[in-house]
Amino acid sequence: MTRLRTLIVVVFVVVIAAVGLWFFRPRSVTAMTTPYQAVLLSNGSAYFGRLEGLGTPYPVLKEVYYVQSRPGQDPKQPVNVLVKRGKEWHAPDRMILNAAMIVFVEPVNPGSRVSQLIAEAAAAK
Repeated sequence: MTRLRTLIVVVFVVVIAAVGLWFFRPRSVTAMTTPYQAVLLSNGSAYFGRLEGLGTPYPVLKEVYYVQSRPGQDPKQPVNVLVKRGKEWHAPDRMILNAAMIVFVEPVNPGSRVSQLIAEAAAAK
């Protein structure tokens, strides 16, 4: 009878350990293969840059750009301009993000208009 109890306890402990390992296993994160990524935050802000640490609690976005609407020649048709962060008063060189605020991350295609504008901005330095 004691062997049966011991066997039941051992099986129970093994099952609990297996469930715990499965539940707390490290989650794999899809690697970003493009130079830049688009990040949408829960407040509606969208940023473009080089995202590091995706899958961590506080990923870092470097070489940050965002879209700013400015009045065009026709007041009814604003012009969207890609602006590099860092020219603000506090001159930030990166954004440390709270992962809980990230809605989604997408790769920025190297042939996209955003990539072209980033390349133009880098060349104009």
